Amino acid sequence: MSFAEFLTQDQVERIHEASLEILEEVGLRVRYEPARAMFEKHGCLVDGERVKLPRDVVEKYRKMCPPTFTFYARDPKFDRTIPRDSPVIVTASSAPDIIDPVTGHERRAESGDIARIAHLINELPGYDMFSISTLADDAPAGQFTISRLYPALKYCLKPLRVTTTDHKDTLSIMKMAYMVAGGEEAYKEHPFLTHHYCPTVSPLSMDHLSTENVMYFASEGLPVYPTIVPNAGLTSPMSIAGTLAQGNAEFLATAVLMQMVKEGTPTIYATLATVADMRTGAYTSGAIECGMLHMAFAQMSRFYNVPCGGYIGLTNSKLNDAQSGYETGMSAMGGLLGGMDMFNIGGLIDALKTFDFAKAVIDDEIAQMLKRAKRGVNFSDDELAVGLIKDIGPGGSYITAKHTIGRMKTEAVMTKLADRDARTIWEKKGSTDIQARAMKKVKEIMTSNTTPLISPELDEKLRAEFPGMVAGMLEPIE
Repeated sequence: MSFAEFLTQDQVERIHEASLEILEEVGLRVRYEPARAMFEKHGCLVDGERVKLPRDVVEKYRKMCPPTFTFYARDPKFDRTIPRDSPVIVTASSAPDIIDPVTGHERRAESGDIARIAHLINELPGYDMFSISTLADDAPAGQFTISRLYPALKYCLKPLRVTTTDHKDTLSIMKMAYMVAGGEEAYKEHPFLTHHYCPTVSPLSMDHLSTENVMYFASEGLPVYPTIVPNAGLTSPMSIAGTLAQGNAEFLATAVLMQMVKEGTPTIYATLATVADMRTGAYTSGAIECGMLHMAFAQMSRFYNVPCGGYIGLTNSKLNDAQSGYETGMSAMGGLLGGMDMFNIGGLIDALKTFDFAKAVIDDEIAQMLKRAKRGVNFSDDELAVGLIKDIGPGGSYITAKHTIGRMKTEAVMTKLADRDARTIWEKKGSTDIQARAMKKVKEIMTSNTTPLISPELDEKLRAEFPGMVAGMLEPIE
């Protein structure tokens, strides 16, 4: 598949040059002292918390970034490497709230919800990776991330993306991962957690805790990548071009730091760039400008020869309505055509604040459509079918041709949710909308293949190691 070029080559190079100028003359505020020391050791200028990166240093270290990134799973059949396996579809993550699947009302998310979501993602074919979709309001003190990771491990074999708070929290989840893998050595041979942070906070600042975690996982050789989050008009220039220049500088600074920690560390040019609605300051993750920014950043990633991805196909809508559909569809298709490799697309509404089960199922069907589009068009002689066209001739029918029968289930996406029936048939089936059809599928999935994916023996050991841990049980939706 050939990708659309949203920017001209001259514009790509101007963004790169502007970013180098920003890093060299403005630099970043770096709050984490070991990061400042790492920058200084490798030729950067440090004055208090301000770090300036000479262009020759940036050019040297950014070229060390590998061209691929692998997401490992507990079951290796779910391993995915980008860009080879793109588009890799990932749930959007860390929403504090959820639409209760029984009452339909919004409430705080809990660990039991994560168990349900993990099982849902494990069963839906369009998703490649589970980035833990919500927080857990019932997490005991000192077990914030454990309360999210445990139910995810219990019901999902696909790659898991996780974010921790401080280093103590990091060590606790690694202890759990080692136990699930059968030991630290076994885990490091096939690390099924991918760690994600936003160490560079726009504008041009590196925090303490996320930067510490990124440096730790890079030094350990474990999968980790950062996301840049410029918000035009609030934390970056209101102009698209200015946000591209600043955001690109923030990516380069973080990527360079990772290579300074350990040369050859895989990373992703990952973005959650938006343009604020300046009437209210609203965070517009569903805006078309969000899609435009991601298309441009994807083109920058190809300039640097690193895989890319980000939070795209999102919505500001509070419902699975027309707004949700067009916001998700327009930016997601733009990202695909622009060459994005990873899509954090699934399940969230209301500007990333709320998880909705029906939206996750709808997004699964969108994901399958994106993968079909990426597969492109086969131009073999058989597919071009000139011989068949000659045989059928004017006025003929292709419906019974072997060529048709052999491709009828593979050439086009066989949608399960999108309604294509005649109105009379749709009415006989109950005149349901896509929200109702999606929730029906959710309830069906919650009653099948529900055996935990952690053995009772291992579960007992985990509960002994982490006393007071949440139950993490999968409950049906009635």
